[in-house]
Amino acid sequence: MADKVLRYGMLGIGSMGRHHVRNIRALDGVELVAIADAFGDKFGVAGDLEVFPNVEALIDAGIDAAVVAVPTAQHFDTVMKLAEAGVHTLVEKPLAFSIEQGEQMVEAFESRGLVGAVGYVERCNPALIEMRKRIEAGQLGKVYQVATRRQSPFPARIADVGVVKDLATHDVDIAAWVAGAPYESIAAQTANRAGREYEDLVTASAVLSNGVLVNHLVNWLTPYKERQTVVLGEKGALVAETVMGDLTYYANGTEELGWDQIRNFRGVSEGEITRYALKKREPLAVEHEHFRDAILGTGTEHVTMREALNTMKVVQAILDSAERGETIKL
Repeated sequence: MADKVLRYGMLGIGSMGRHHVRNIRALDGVELVAIADAFGDKFGVAGDLEVFPNVEALIDAGIDAAVVAVPTAQHFDTVMKLAEAGVHTLVEKPLAFSIEQGEQMVEAFESRGLVGAVGYVERCNPALIEMRKRIEAGQLGKVYQVATRRQSPFPARIADVGVVKDLATHDVDIAAWVAGAPYESIAAQTANRAGREYEDLVTASAVLSNGVLVNHLVNWLTPYKERQTVVLGEKGALVAETVMGDLTYYANGTEELGWDQIRNFRGVSEGEITRYALKKREPLAVEHEHFRDAILGTGTEHVTMREALNTMKVVQAILDSAERGETIKL
């Protein structure tokens, strides 16, 4: 199967889908043979391909795999039809609009032996990939805490979900992934400060099953863009700035303190600071490689639908905690 050229279909060529199209066309071993979007080709990315009106037409084109970038509310119907047709599928996050839908989608793909992947593109950021490798290699020793900040102005393209399901879902996924453990409990507060239908601000505090503490600060109200993940351990801290794909290591100090005021504190002192030179590739290109390799059976780095379902459950717990004013056990 490794020599087979995979026939790809693309559903949804809006603000995100157009970038998928570009990356599919640049990917070795695949061919983009069909595109569908009920609203046409407003970004002019279809080229010589006819723009079909729906997923049924996409399936009829005879595809091996599909990439789905339509509004979240349409994920379930679209993806279930692809599963029934035996099409491997990469769907943009979040997996589904409800946990019940997500569970049915997971079952549909797993029962048929199909690759079901979800577009958590931050996992393909060079800073986070390197961070996870270094944590697994023991650079931090025992991990104590994961803290994330994901802040920016409101994106006009988002209309069907709030900041928790759109942005915080990335951080929920990242924290469990880099720390290597699922969420055990979470408490959160949300707010709606801009008058839109859904929440635009959230703070959340959680504990993972391995005892790692987690904090998330996410909003659509900040007049600058910030994407930061900090992992603190017994030997220091790794800080990933994912807007630019930078990773910095702050080591604990090893020199004897000669300053009584600081020495009496008996805390951790500052050590060497290292900013790593990383090979920086577009995360979406890496995501597509992972999806292709999963289909070919040569890789397992994609985010599975089951992983995305677990993330959905934590995201729902955030919303439930904020509504009830209590800590939610998972």
